[in-house]
Amino acid sequence: MEESVYPPGEDSQLLLEVALMEIKDDDEVLEVGTGSGYVAACLKGHCREIVTTDISPLAVKSAKREGLEVIRTDLFTGICRKFSLILFNPPYLELEDWEKRGDWLEKAIDGGKGGIEVLTRFITGLRQVMSNKGRAIVIVSSHTSDKVFRVIREEGFDYRIMARKKLFFEELYAVRIGNKSDSTASL
Repeated sequence: MEESVYPPGEDSQLLLEVALMEIKDDDEVLEVGTGSGYVAACLKGHCREIVTTDISPLAVKSAKREGLEVIRTDLFTGICRKFSLILFNPPYLELEDWEKRGDWLEKAIDGGKGGIEVLTRFITGLRQVMSNKGRAIVIVSSHTSDKVFRVIREEGFDYRIMARKKLFFEELYAVRIGNKSDSTASL
């Protein structure tokens, strides 16, 4: 794996565990920010189709080596179809200027101001790519969860914490997001 590609960690494992509980044979899955392709590669064969995206050309190369269909884009810009299950392990740290290296790995870990800029852009654009009865699974840090949950509610979605993972300095949540108007996606 490329040195500048986000390696699978506890957050990736949490996303995979919940995705395996949630995925259905007929799902059309979009994994945003696939990184190494670890999660999507593990899900192949559990759904009808899986498409991945990443902004990093190095991550795209890594995901292609895993045999994945991958599109190089920022989040899901330019994706013109809807998916029934969307997965995202977003960057959720706010890097200080002295921590920034200007490489692709920085893009994979720097969530922007407050650590939620990238995830906020994802949530506000989610309806572009999520089918009416679709759902999304995202990883959220306990450090930013209140702000993230507020954005989810403001965008008219329901959410539920599906699993938790305690780490040394924070707790990670795997959060399921669904449309309020769809009773089958209601949480």
